[in-house]
Amino acid sequence: MDINKIRTILETNSKNTTNEFKRIFHGRGGLYEGFKHLTVDSIDFILSVALYFEEENEKELIEMLKEFTYASGYEVLVVQRRYIKGHPSEVLIGELPEFVYAIENGMKFKLNLLSNRNSGFFPDMKNGREFVMQNSKDKSVLNLFSYTCAFSIAAKKGGAKSVSNIDMSKGALSTGQANHLLNDIETRGVSFLPYNILKSFSRIKKKGPYDLIIIDPPTFQKGSFEATKDYRKLITKLPQIASESCTLLTCLNSPDLDESFIKDLITELAPSFKFSHRLENVKEFKSLDENRSLKNLVFVREV
Repeated sequence: MDINKIRTILETNSKNTTNEFKRIFHGRGGLYEGFKHLTVDSIDFILSVALYFEEENEKELIEMLKEFTYASGYEVLVVQRRYIKGHPSEVLIGELPEFVYAIENGMKFKLNLLSNRNSGFFPDMKNGREFVMQNSKDKSVLNLFSYTCAFSIAAKKGGAKSVSNIDMSKGALSTGQANHLLNDIETRGVSFLPYNILKSFSRIKKKGPYDLIIIDPPTFQKGSFEATKDYRKLITKLPQIASESCTLLTCLNSPDLDESFIKDLITELAPSFKFSHRLENVKEFKSLDENRSLKNLVFVREV
C-alpha cells in the first residue's frame, strides 16, 4: 500500500471528527501492508503520530503527514518515534498547549504527548470503560494495575460505592487523582494505593470483598508483571477477595496469548467464576487477527 492511499484513509476517517479522542489510522492491526509501524490519533486540533519501527519511506511519510495536517485543519502535529531509545516525541507543526486532554463519553483524561513512554491514556480500552460504567452502580470496585485511574473515573461515573486503585507507580496514581478532580468526582471512597500487587494481597483483602474486579496489567513489565507466570498468581487469590456475585473483567493485550489462556486459568484456579462474554474491541482498532488483539473477558462468580 502506498502513502497516497494512507492519506486517503486519513481524510476519510477524520471527517466529522469531534473533540473526542479518535484513532484515524491503526496500522498495528496488520490491515495495511507496509504500515504496521504507524498509528495516527485525532485529539481535537492535534494530530498525534506514533512510529513503532523505522522504515525507509519515513521521510516521505512525514512529509505527507505535514501536508495532511495543514490541509485538514489540524493545528499541531506530534510524532513519537517509539523505535528509538527513550521514545522521543517531536512537535513538527504548531505548539502544544500546556494542558492536553483526551475526551471520551463525557470523561476527560490528562495526556502527556511528550512522554518518553505512554501518553497516560489507552484509547483501545474504551469499551472496557463503558462496561465498567454500566456495571458499577453501588458496587465496591477493585482496580488492579490502575495506571492513571481511567477505570476508576468510569466506575464513579457509573455510581460505584467505592473504588480501590492499586498501582506501583506513585506518579501514575497522582495523575489519576488529578483526573478525578478534572471530572468533578468526589474522591471520598476512592483510594490510590501504591502497592506491589503481587506482594500486597493481605492489604488489598482488608478493603474487600469486592463486587467488581478489574485486572488490566501490562503484558510484560520488568520487575512488575509477566503475564505468562503472574496472571496465575492473581487468579489464585480471587476467591479470597471477591464477593459471592462478583463480576470480573480481565484484560490481556499480548499478541502471543489468546483468550483461552485466561479462560483455562479461571477454570483451574477460580472455578466459581463462569465465563460470560468477551467485549467487542473498538472498531477503529480492528485487527487482521482478533486473537492477537486486545482481549477483554467478563466472568461472573456463582457461589
